[in-house]
Formats: sequence, structure tokens, C-alpha cells
Amino acid sequence: MNKTKTGIPGLDELVGGGFVEGNTILLSGCAGSGKTIFGLQFVFNGAKHFDEPGLLVTLDARPKELRSQAMQFGWKFEDLEAQRKVVIIDAASSKAGLPTSEKYALRRGFDMSNLAEEIYRAVEDLKARRLVIDSLSGLGIRFNESSEVRNELFRISSLLGELNVTSLFIGELNSPELLSRAGVEQFVVQGVIVLNLCERDGALQRDLLIWKMKQTQHSMKRHPFTISSRGIEIGPRAPEHRRSKA
Repeated sequence: MNKTKTGIPGLDELVGGGFVEGNTILLSGCAGSGKTIFGLQFVFNGAKHFDEPGLLVTLDARPKELRSQAMQFGWKFEDLEAQRKVVIIDAASSKAGLPTSEKYALRRGFDMSNLAEEIYRAVEDLKARRLVIDSLSGLGIRFNESSEVRNELFRISSLLGELNVTSLFIGELNSPELLSRAGVEQFVVQGVIVLNLCERDGALQRDLLIWKMKQTQHSMKRHPFTISSRGIEIGPRAPEHRRSKA
């Protein structure tokens, strides 16, 4: 079974050497837990270190904001884009009714069909092997309709699986007791990772829990992680050198 290495220090050994190739992983967490940084790191490592071109579908932030955030860690996305190793699909500008100069964007208005077509086009052009959607809340799905959430996510996940693209769906949590916003997303995907940010002993601390990972063994323990100038690192807690919106 082929594995997609995340390259995130300390993570791959917790999931049997990496994510199963072609699987879709739900990455859930509250605001500030590190979700966007995790997604950027996953795409950057694939393109830079594993010869796996990647797509980043942004629905909440404009591409220039993500490039700027990545540069804080030394991840030069513009260089990788110029080398045809990374593509950012701008779906945020269309939602906001703003013009965009990005090559890959939704110029016919935002809907799920247009998004699926643009993802397919970019995957074929780049021969992409990994993808991040940031975030599910930006897809315009009515989260009070669980059947709609499940159907739409199944449709996108199935498309990516057929293309053999290993994918991260980033989702927001409104409650620490839940695994997903609508309560059904975890049943559509093959893996679930939850990033936590909570106060302990008067300080904010981060940890990670792998709730589900089909077709491979995975850790059942809670693991602390930090966000340093190198990005996310999983292991014994050390002082964090920076704070960043995630």
C-alpha cells in the first residue's frame, strides 16, 4: 500500500508512515489551532521534498494572504508555483465578488460544480498528487442540512479518490466535544485528525488526536505539538516562538 508522507516532524510515524495514497483526511480544529499552517506545510513538503505537486483550494483567504503566511516559515510558494509544482485555486475572490489575477479561479461564479471542474482541470494540468481545501465552511453548504453536507463532500472526495489525489479537508469546530461541524463529515472521509487548543495551567497549549485512519495503524494517544519558525512539530512540548492565525 502506497503512503503519502506529510513531512510534518513527528506525524508520519503516528500514522504508519504517512496517509494512504488517494485517501481523504478531515482536519478539524477550533480557531487558532493550526489548521491552515498544517495544510500549507502538507502541500509545501510534497512539492519541495517528495516530488508530489499539490493544489491548495482557498475559500476563506485570498491567495496573496496564504503566500504571505507561508513565507513566515520560509515556504516560498511563489517559487514552487513558477516551477509548476504548486497551484493555488482562488475560490475566495469569487465568493467575495472581487476580481482576481490568478490563473486558477472561479470566474463563472461560485458553485460546487464550477469548483469541481476547476479542481479537475488543475489536477490534470499539474498531475497533482495532494490537495488541501481550506475550508469546508467556505463551500456554501448548508450545515444544518446534514444530508447535503454528506452528499457534496462524498462527491468531491470520490472525484479526488478516482484521480488518486491524497487530500486534506479542513473543517472548523464550534465545540470541543464534536469531530466536525455538521456531525457527518467524519463518515465520508477515510481519516480524521483533530487539532486542539486549550488553556492549561494559565497558558494556551496545542495537541493533536488521530480519531480515525482507515487501512493503516495509527496512534490512539493525544500528542502535544508546537508551531515554531519551522512550522508544526509534534512531540514533547517546547516554547513556541511565534503565534499565527491558523
